[in-house]
Amino acid sequence: MRGMNDLMRQAQMMQKKMEKLQAELKDREVEAAAGGGMVSVRATCAGEIKAIRIDPACVDPQDVEMLQDLVLAAVNEAVKKGKETAETEMKAITGGVNIPGLF
Repeated sequence: MRGMNDLMRQAQMMQKKMEKLQAELKDREVEAAAGGGMVSVRATCAGEIKAIRIDPACVDPQDVEMLQDLVLAAVNEAVKKGKETAETEMKAITGGVNIPGLF
C-alpha cells in the first residue's frame, strides 16, 4: 500500500511541475528567421506570434510572392521551434514518457 501512496505522490508532483512549465511556456519566446534574416518572427512556445520584422530591402511590389513565402517560412520555423522547446522541457519532467493529450 505504501508503494501506491508513493506513486500517487510522485504523480501529483509531476503534474504540478507540468502545470507550472505549461504556464511558463506561454510566455517563453523563440525567434526564427528566413531569407538570411530578411524576415524574422518572434513567437511563444504556445504558438502565439508576438512580432514579425520585415527588412524594407525585401519589400518589392513586383515580387509580393517572395515576401509572402519568407513570412510563411519564418512563422512556421518559429512555431516549430516553440513546439520543440515545449516538448523537450516536458520530456525532462516526464522522463520521456509520452502522455497522450499533453501537447
